Amino acid sequence: MSDEGEPIWRSDIDSLAFRPSGHMGICVMHRRAFRTLLGCMPSSQQCIDFYLIHRDSFEAAARAKLAARSIRETDNFHLTSRDVRRRLKNSVASDDAVG
Repeated sequence: MSDEGEPIWRSDIDSLAFRPSGHMGICVMHRRAFRTLLGCMPSSQQCIDFYLIHRDSFEAAARAKLAARSIRETDNFHLTSRDVRRRLKNSVASDDAVG
């Protein structure tokens, strides 16, 4: 696996994978979850690009899932489109409050 936070595309499971900050396991999100967020079937590169643009929301979603579940620091886990959408909405709300 690459450096913490840097995404890779896992063709074997058709998913984006990254290591959340402070976690030793891998977090994955399937292409179909990206389809739900983007409204179309994205390419692997489009999934990576979306992750990079919204990295803070993905990190926040991963932290929230780790806090809500009994996930050990070395366990792998997955995010759903709902996990990420919640954090995207929080990010937009925070930006609106600042502006």
